[in-house]
Amino acid sequence: MTEVNEPFVVSQQEFADALDRFRGIRDSSGALVFLIGAGCSKCAGLPLTNELTDRVLRDDEIDCFSKRILFAVKEEFGSGTDANIEDYLSEIVDLLAIADRRAERGVKENTVVAGNDSYTAKQLSDAIIQLKQSIAKAIDKEVSIATHLKFVTSVHQPLRVGRQGNSQSVDYLVLNYDTIVEDSLAMAKIHYTDGLRGGATAWWDSDAFNAEGVSARVFKLHGSINWYQFPDDPSPRRIGTSIKLENQANMPLLIWPSSTKYQEAQLDPFAHLLNRAREALRPSSGSQRLLVICGYSFGDKHINFEIDRALRESNRNLTIAAFTHENEPFGLLQDWHNDIRVRDQVLVFSNRGFFHGDVVLNSEEDLPWWKFEILTSILNGEA
Repeated sequence: MTEVNEPFVVSQQEFADALDRFRGIRDSSGALVFLIGAGCSKCAGLPLTNELTDRVLRDDEIDCFSKRILFAVKEEFGSGTDANIEDYLSEIVDLLAIADRRAERGVKENTVVAGNDSYTAKQLSDAIIQLKQSIAKAIDKEVSIATHLKFVTSVHQPLRVGRQGNSQSVDYLVLNYDTIVEDSLAMAKIHYTDGLRGGATAWWDSDAFNAEGVSARVFKLHGSINWYQFPDDPSPRRIGTSIKLENQANMPLLIWPSSTKYQEAQLDPFAHLLNRAREALRPSSGSQRLLVICGYSFGDKHINFEIDRALRESNRNLTIAAFTHENEPFGLLQDWHNDIRVRDQVLVFSNRGFFHGDVVLNSEEDLPWWKFEILTSILNGEA
């Protein structure tokens, strides 16, 4: 798939001024953090969550027991909801936790019911493995990283002529399972770490985040399609595509859906990554930090909680610039905009306006600055 970067011209001066306000905050911030959601991978040819859901539901390589469990859970959610594959997978993870707890407590009947049938812990575990493999298969495909390459290059170069680039490492809080951000950083020859040491095949070492000379840190908060869990080792290993290991098909992929219960987030490496994300969202004493949110629909309660807490505890040193496809602030963004205690710290670039503190600018036309390719152009000084 070829990426097409749409030209973006702001016809009204007030919206051009809003972009200048964003650039000014970026220039003056001591540290830069990006929260990147699934919407940022769409321009590269990867599916959005609803598209990913359809592909997994149609995957003929999932065996009949796992497919039956999947559709039983889907049926329980009902047709009138916006539930997706991450919700279904989370539900099965919860069912497995119940089955495991019953077995640990010596309960004679330790199966759990989904739909009209009962399933063992083994069947549920197998279903989870197969669904994760199906997700990985739908994402692990040839993509064009032209926009992402331009994005990371723009982030790690001066925004304006005469200004020096960021002296601090840029943090990327990535919610996607794909590897486009890491691949783009490597292609741009930007020294980064994702917590693994090695190359195409690598092992987890959390100390890698503390390495000197690193220009970017990538925190894969939900895991990655090339992270595998070896027996008796909870830490991820990255396995090169040219390597085939014995029993690899049955090795768990270390990806966790966003709606998985909080207890799952306490497992390493996810607990460590979440702690790192908390640190990334907190400015050091006397410094300013800018969090740019793009491609994210605020559907992860755990992530929302951490951002909200960081914002309120920042002593006004954390600023958030959120780019959203909604026509106006919605959900958590609306809460922030209506809250006099934090509203001045939040800039919302919506599809039909700009909202910052007491400033409310409405547009009768779409403002697609929330699209990742257009945000990239803005960061590159083209809009």
